[in-house]
This record gives sequence, structure tokens and C-alpha cells, in this order.
Amino acid sequence: MEHVDSAMMAAAIAAAGDHFPHPNPRVGAVVVSPDGEVAGRGGHRGPGTPHAEVLALAEAGMSAHGGTLYVTLEPCAHHGRTPPCADAIVAAGIARVVAAVEDPDVQVAGRGFSALRAVGIEVVTGVGSEDARNLDPGYFHQRSTGRPLVTLKAAVTLDGQVAAADGTSRWITSPEARRDGHHLRAAADAIMVGAGTLLADDPELTVRLDGYAGKQPLPVAVAGARPLPRQRRIFERTALVFSPGALELPAEVVVAPDPDGTKVDLATMLETLGRRGVIDLLVEGGPALAAALWHQGLVDRGIFYIAAALAGGAGRGVFDGVLATISDLHQVVITGVQRVGPDVRIDFKGVH
Repeated sequence: MEHVDSAMMAAAIAAAGDHFPHPNPRVGAVVVSPDGEVAGRGGHRGPGTPHAEVLALAEAGMSAHGGTLYVTLEPCAHHGRTPPCADAIVAAGIARVVAAVEDPDVQVAGRGFSALRAVGIEVVTGVGSEDARNLDPGYFHQRSTGRPLVTLKAAVTLDGQVAAADGTSRWITSPEARRDGHHLRAAADAIMVGAGTLLADDPELTVRLDGYAGKQPLPVAVAGARPLPRQRRIFERTALVFSPGALELPAEVVVAPDPDGTKVDLATMLETLGRRGVIDLLVEGGPALAAALWHQGLVDRGIFYIAAALAGGAGRGVFDGVLATISDLHQVVITGVQRVGPDVRIDFKGVH
């Protein structure tokens, strides 16, 4: 049974597909009939649409009665935009539910399991839990901390420069690395830059991939003491600006000053984004914002593209500031290294 459960949970994870239904979780489900045949599959597509369990049960029909439901996340037991999945599971006559992980959302958090057990349905948990969490790490992080999962992305030369001394930075990495970076954007709910990057580069902060027809991430800028111009490309669509004081811009401005009133309170900013349904946040610069987030322990993971190029001198590094002594180094865990065209992509998790 353990081998079958693992195989069917892998099928449920695959059933989640490539949908990103944030702020709802990415969930997949499989229904197995009493005779051991896969009778239904489902993957949640987005808020207001049927959950994975309901889709799988609908496809299975009468074959679900007495069968097993495999699902990557605890079924909900509350009314939201859709009815409770626990009710649908009971109505379908499912005898056994195998769920990878408990839902950390306070509206669920064990209530779904309790509702199923209360009517005599066998509930097994923990099968494929690590893979299920990796299906949507941002969701688990946001529901547990209230803040989005923050990924710091940087393109650097082999000797660690993100821009020349005059601020120019296009293009450090290859077309292949830039294309890979656009896939990161496609998986993000929002993309953030600091005022310096907004002023120097006037970035679009959009996904530009051939044939891409998915959602565009929310553009977010963090203002500082310098005034921001009204003519910037992110203001041509819905944009969000965090500022230490009031600003007149063609965007929504959220005033969130730190205690001295000169900078944005970054922790408050992230909590605000979390409440607004931003689950995955991609930070693309610049060095001042990156340093502030990093030193406050607000970077959860990083993706650095190391270009097959040397600067041969000091321009600007990933972080503003000075490494005063070697004991100030921060340890990270490298989670992936891969070639991307002529460049190298390094993924890491921060340790604070």
C-alpha cells in the first residue's frame, strides 16, 4: 500500500499541472476507484474555479464511491468562493483520503481532516509531503509568515558586478539567461525594483516570452528620498509604489515609513503585499534595495546569473555597502547550479 500511495501522490502532484492559481494554492488530486484504477484527475486553476478535488471527483463520477482520493493539500472545510471540498468528498462516497500536507491557512489548518474523520473516512497524511511543498513553496511561506516568498534575482559578471560605474547594465548576461529570467517573472505574482533602478533603467517588469499569454506580474517600486518621474513604463499599467511619504504618481501609492521616516519599512511592505495576495515576489534590484532586504533577513532565496564576462574593475555589486570584516559574511545553501547558454545560474537559500 505504501508504494501505491507514493505513486498515486506523484500522479496527484503531476495533476496540478502548470497552473499558478495564487493567491490560492497550487493543488492536484487523483481519484482511484475501489478496483485500483485511476478514475479522475484535477488541478486547481484559480480563485473562483473548482478545486482540484472537485474536478477529480466529477471526472470519476460513480467510480469514486468506495475509492481513494489522493490530494497534495488538505481539503478545505469552509465556504469561500466555492463550497467546501470536504462536503464533496463525503457526498461522493470516498472511503479513504491520502493528503500530502496539512493546509497552513488558518481557515483550514486541520479542520478539513477533522471533518472527514468525523464521518468515518480514513485519512492518511504525510505521503509525498516534501514534493507537495515544493509544488508551491510560496504559498506555504506566505500562509505561515504573512509575507510573500522573496526571491532576489541578479545578473552579475564573473567578478561580481551588476552594473558599470555609470549605472549601465544592459546586457550583462546572454539571451538564454534573460529568457530564463522571464520564466521566473512568469512564475511571480509581483516584481519589485528600487527607485534607482526605476530611474536608471525605466524597466517594463513584464513577461516577454514568445507566445506567452499568461498573467503579467504586478509591478512594484520602492521609493526613497529622490522624487520619481511620472513618465515611467510601469505606470502605463496597474503599478504599486511604496513610499516613506505621500507622492503624486499615476499609480497606487502606499505610505509605509520606517521609524525615522526617510525610508520604507520593508517588513511592513512585505506584510502588505502578503495581505493583498502576493505569494511569490521577485526582486530585481537595485543594490540599495537588495542590501536592505538582505540585511534585514527578508530574502528567502536567490537566483544569480553569472555571466561569461569579466568587468575587470569596480562598478556596482549586487549589494550596496561595504564588507567591513570577513566575519560579516552570511552563509547560504546552494540548491542548484546549471548552465544557461554560456552563463551559469546559481540558486541558493539564505541562512540568517
